[in-house]
Amino acid sequence: MTNTLNLRTATLADAKILLAWRNDPQTRAASHNTDEILLENHLAWLESSLKKPEQRRLWVAELDGNLVGTCRADKEDNGWELSWTVAPEARGQGVAHKMLSKLIDTFQQPLTAQVKKDNMASMKVAERLGFVIEKEESGVLFYRR
Repeated sequence: MTNTLNLRTATLADAKILLAWRNDPQTRAASHNTDEILLENHLAWLESSLKKPEQRRLWVAELDGNLVGTCRADKEDNGWELSWTVAPEARGQGVAHKMLSKLIDTFQQPLTAQVKKDNMASMKVAERLGFVIEKEESGVLFYRR
């Protein structure tokens, strides 16, 4: 094992694994929308997202040949909002930090992230990467870097 993480642009071929990660109970609990997502809705969202890289960018992380997570950047007025998901079997291995470390320096504009207050893992990742809390609203921490 080399422990080398690679980020690559997501494709439609990733739809099934991305949906499985999104519908994982722990991922749903940490998301703004906690509903389970149906395949047809997910496919429509993914197709639309992949066609608009100026508005949304999606990556899949591979660690030693295994798919371990995903990152997303959504365009905002003054920068990009980041979000991330780690595959259930890869949690607790520093995957989120590795993914975001590779990603954040590629952006020249400010970055933001929204993390629920009870999501300690994502709070630690954001803070370790230099994000600072700007405000809290309804149990959500708003980070900026």
